[in-house]
Amino acid sequence: MKQFQYRLESVLAYKTQVLDNLKTEHAAIIQNVNLKQEEIRGLHRELSGYENQFDQAKEDGTSIENYRLFDMCIGRMGEIIDEEKERLKVLKKQENAKKQEVINAKVDTSRFEKLKERKLVEYQKEVAKADELFVEEFVSGAAMRMRRQQYRGG
Repeated sequence: MKQFQYRLESVLAYKTQVLDNLKTEHAAIIQNVNLKQEEIRGLHRELSGYENQFDQAKEDGTSIENYRLFDMCIGRMGEIIDEEKERLKVLKKQENAKKQEVINAKVDTSRFEKLKERKLVEYQKEVAKADELFVEEFVSGAAMRMRRQQYRGG
């Protein structure tokens, strides 16, 4: 019997390649999300530094210009943090969308893999039947030859 061949092997290979590409894209987006989160944490640390300096300047006494400068810096840092949080939200939406694409591709690929497994099981059953039939024919043929020999000889 000929060797097992899955007719949709090229489709399965394509689906697997698409899945791998989507996983790679998803990983890149996750990396961007993590980098953005780290950037926001850094901005918070910077803001905290400005606030500590402002508190120290208030204790030491400083000019109105310095108060206003600290106030402007702290306000601007808050705005920058808010902008980066919005960018993070966009990245997270992209990550969720890509994650859903990966899930859909995995489901699609799994269908073809399961179909291949079923076809392989069917093929193995057919091979087993063919082997069984061959053995049966061989045994019955050998028995027939023995009977003929006994009939001729006896």
